[in-house]
Amino acid sequence: MIPEHPSFLSAMAYWFKLGCISFGGPAGQISLMHAELVERRRWISEQRFLHALNYCMALPGPEAQQLATYLGWLLHGVKGGLTAGILFVLPAFLLLTGLSWAYALHADQPLTMAALYGIKPVVTAIVILAAWRLGQRTLKTPALGLVAALAFLAMEFLGAPFPLVIAGAALAGILLERLRPGFAQPASSSQTSQPPALIDDQNPPPVQASLLASLKPLILTLGVGALLLMLTNSYFSTMALFFTQTALVTFGGAYAVLPYVQQAAVSTHGWLSAPQMIDGLALGETTPGPLIIIVAFVGFMGGWNGAAHLGLEPALAGCIGAGVATLFTFLPSFAFIFAGAPWIEASRDNLRLQAPLTAISAAVVGVILTLALLLARHVFIGAGAPDLPALGLCLGALLAMGRWNLGVISTIGIGAALGIFWKFLI
Repeated sequence: MIPEHPSFLSAMAYWFKLGCISFGGPAGQISLMHAELVERRRWISEQRFLHALNYCMALPGPEAQQLATYLGWLLHGVKGGLTAGILFVLPAFLLLTGLSWAYALHADQPLTMAALYGIKPVVTAIVILAAWRLGQRTLKTPALGLVAALAFLAMEFLGAPFPLVIAGAALAGILLERLRPGFAQPASSSQTSQPPALIDDQNPPPVQASLLASLKPLILTLGVGALLLMLTNSYFSTMALFFTQTALVTFGGAYAVLPYVQQAAVSTHGWLSAPQMIDGLALGETTPGPLIIIVAFVGFMGGWNGAAHLGLEPALAGCIGAGVATLFTFLPSFAFIFAGAPWIEASRDNLRLQAPLTAISAAVVGVILTLALLLARHVFIGAGAPDLPALGLCLGALLAMGRWNLGVISTIGIGAALGIFWKFLI
């Protein structure tokens, strides 16, 4: 039996709930959406969900928020997409801005430092598990596993930039599809029968999936961004331009973006220090919503540290910085969805398009592994000697979350408590 079409208010309630409970980074958030929308509510079929996911994986920017925007657009058009995308981010933004304020005031307190000491290994474990779970869902054939391995090697040992890796993966997908048609499909795959969904495999593209329907919100989104950019002062306009560039040239979601953000925010602009960046990632993992919301922390610290230069109170400058960083990171995502989703919906049966999208999803696994190594070097080696307690915490977190299915927030809480115990009582 096909489920009834949800009302706009019931969908809004779901997107807000998702924004409040979606912990664990993009892998966890995508899994939550899949479990709720595909398996339980049956608002969308498995294949339609994966087709939308592959497109969002290919886009620069936060794929989980883009997927929520895409699915909201499928259900209720432009207003549904805007609502889903905003509510998916809003709870995390408010919470992380508050945490950033507290961190700026109390970061040098021994208790705070001890808690973060215990949280950082847990964050490293979360990233490792994200790569593992995404790999299980994506790397269905040896060819896709090879694409992921090459992406990892290119970034880790050759220093290849993100756009080049993603472009190379797309090209590999095109070539593999020509040489071995159906390369991304397992040799023996049994399709499990599923009950019909509201937006099913056989459904035609929705009414809003037309070029004319996408032009108006696209123009409005770009116009709002240009207007806000002109209204900011030079310090915050530099920040706005950087995070717009980040949204446009980085691929693979939050875990792929963060090394690029760290390099520019720490080394180029000096908005915060490298240890503060790692602390910000730890705080970002304690909040729901997309992990790329860490840009709110970066923007807050950039405003806080530059307050004297700006002639503003640190708290006010920090809040402005957090707002600018968040807005200009997420604004392009709406433009990508409203402009591209109509074309993607019309291409569901086009294998030539699906092949590069699938290869890009595989490459993202390798990109996430590079972030895991980056964190491991900072957390486990530090000043040069191996930090065995931190390594033990990471291994314990991997077992707790991967084998015993302990929740992310519970594991982070235990990590913080163990960090305090180690620093103060041992």
